[in-house]
Amino acid sequence: QVQLVESGGGLVQAGGSLRLSCKASGRDLNTYWMGWVRQALGKEREFIGTIGWSGPGVGYPDSVLGRFTITRDKATKTHDTVYLQMNSLKPEDTAVYYCVAGVRFSKNINEYELWGRGTQVTVSS
Repeated sequence: QVQLVESGGGLVQAGGSLRLSCKASGRDLNTYWMGWVRQALGKEREFIGTIGWSGPGVGYPDSVLGRFTITRDKATKTHDTVYLQMNSLKPEDTAVYYCVAGVRFSKNINEYELWGRGTQVTVSS
């Protein structure tokens, strides 16, 4: 059974940084696009970006562009870990952050068939 497990969430002050990690297990996802989706309390889910086997993270929305960066571990054969580096955090970044994986690039969150359980990020003002 495939699992995506996020880690690294927590409480941070505005202007601070956090790095989330997501590790895949149970199946080789090296051909999958892996990315991040967040959902703030009472709001719709928001696509944050994605990354393929190689190349940079792409698809960042304006709300995080220039502050968030997605990278993927290339040191292992399976490239099974993806990271979300979040800088200059704002209170409006407070949300549950989900790791997702899908077979193709898409900004449509419904295209991602695999989801982690999420990790809470809280940014205090």
